[in-house]
Amino acid sequence: MLIKKNVIDQSPEQTRVHQFNRGAVRHSRSLSDLTGLERLGVHLVRLEKGFASSTLHFHENEEEFVYILAGRGMAEIGDERIPVEAGDFMGFTAPSEPHNLHNPFDEDLVYLVGGEHAVVDVVQYPKADRTLIKQKGSRRWLKTSDLNDG
Repeated sequence: MLIKKNVIDQSPEQTRVHQFNRGAVRHSRSLSDLTGLERLGVHLVRLEKGFASSTLHFHENEEEFVYILAGRGMAEIGDERIPVEAGDFMGFTAPSEPHNLHNPFDEDLVYLVGGEHAVVDVVQYPKADRTLIKQKGSRRWLKTSDLNDG
């Protein structure tokens, strides 16, 4: 299905605050929802100055990508902080190094983010001591430090 630019531009942005990071506020449009995709998620995201996209995380089962369209930002990948700008691409396997994006600059950071919609995914947030379990539309989390080896 084709979605023309004017339709995308007129679709409302959804503002999402990350459940583990109040400083992570994304304004996004779901391109995959507009086209009816069910196994892939693709989102056009805008980060304002001073905000992050998420909290440092990685997925156990879902690969994801980020393609910077406009602006500049800082990618946090593992222990590194790397400047990113329009034209830069990041791809993350499942699992991967923990990663996140920040916008410390005056202009908005605009990017495409996409990934798989696995039936079950486990998302690790190492700095937040959280493990999120996504399964069939539900999201449950627990403190990672409360997990016991079986």
